[in-house]
Amino acid sequence: MARRFKFWSVAILTMLLLIACTRTVQIKTIIDNPREYADKKVAIEGEVTGAFSLFIVKYFLVNDGTGEIGVVSEKALPNKGQKIRVIGTIKEAFSLGDQTMTILIEEKPEQNKDNAQ
Repeated sequence: MARRFKFWSVAILTMLLLIACTRTVQIKTIIDNPREYADKKVAIEGEVTGAFSLFIVKYFLVNDGTGEIGVVSEKALPNKGQKIRVIGTIKEAFSLGDQTMTILIEEKPEQNKDNAQ
């Protein structure tokens, strides 16, 4: 009985630590420092301001009050106005002169088990 309690205590503590390690990053911080976040896993939170399905690409915009970023996803698109938390990898979509477009590639559900920065 004591072993079972110890096992579950450790399992729950580990789960709580993993959840706590998933830190939410402000979108402005990502946009202002794209190289620092390139190819890194992050979590963002905000309101969906638009959602688009372009052939096989699903894309939506998230605004957290500090900035807005595009999210590419394989999941069903969220509704405009919906509050959402997204975990994914930051990528530079394209660069034209001194302008760059930074996007977040949302992870598939089975990949969300890992920690985000």
